[in-house]
Amino acid sequence: MTIMVKDLYEILGVAKNASEAELKAAYRALAKKFHPDLNPGNKEADARFKEINAAYDLLSDKEKRAAYDRGEMDASGQQQQQHYYRDYAQGPQGARYYHFGNGGADLNMEDLFSSFFRGGMGGGAQPQHSRYNIEIDFMEAALGSKKRVTMPDGRTLDIIIPEGIEDRQQLRLKGQGDKGGDAYVEVHIRPHAQFLRKGQDVYIEVPVGFQESILGSKIEVPTIHGPVEMPVPKGASSGATLRLKGKGIKKGDQYVKLKIVMPAKIDAELEETIKKWSQEHGFNPRKQKESAQ
Repeated sequence: MTIMVKDLYEILGVAKNASEAELKAAYRALAKKFHPDLNPGNKEADARFKEINAAYDLLSDKEKRAAYDRGEMDASGQQQQQHYYRDYAQGPQGARYYHFGNGGADLNMEDLFSSFFRGGMGGGAQPQHSRYNIEIDFMEAALGSKKRVTMPDGRTLDIIIPEGIEDRQQLRLKGQGDKGGDAYVEVHIRPHAQFLRKGQDVYIEVPVGFQESILGSKIEVPTIHGPVEMPVPKGASSGATLRLKGKGIKKGDQYVKLKIVMPAKIDAELEETIKKWSQEHGFNPRKQKESAQ
């Protein structure tokens, strides 16, 4: 009986020349659709989820994908037998490859022993490293967290996300790969709506009322550790950046860029006040810039 193995590209629903971005987008959409948490008790969805993860795990690795495209690796990530044959033919001694059916007369013993170490013929199953990808939130990466993930084989693992982990950094899970090998989890961090990270420092833009800028004030500013009060100097301009020491990631700082915002509606009283002040002082920031140059 012939067992038909699905093509990895078909599993993800992409063309064989799909870009890395296209592969990733297809994987995310399918993984979200068939995730066990969204399909409790659905064995078909669970099997599909494992299949999708395994396909993406191989195709997202450039070297493995190239080997798969050349036919040197099968859909399960195992090297095809012809790959070993080629290794023997192109060995350091240039020795030919012979079947055992030749009676052993032409068998190169050095090739035989090396084949056992490479796992090409016989011997026990060798440990294999596995590679996975995981997406986490900005705050989970900044502060550290624990994530429970479902592996392609159905196991659940608790992964410790260390504080301050960076995008695309890899975590090693000893002994959690195939056949007792290690599992390597590449972390992808989703961007935050407000915070921007640069190394251990965090940047944020905060709106400030024009009256808070003119008079000086204390405003509440969000940080990754929770809101804090920050003084706004009297006369602060839009674009001015203030530092909150130690409020970044680990021992980093947070930088707050001020954005002066006008009220949605200018009433008559405010308009009259500004008009009178303008006539008396004639302030023109463009002329100030020209004179400074």
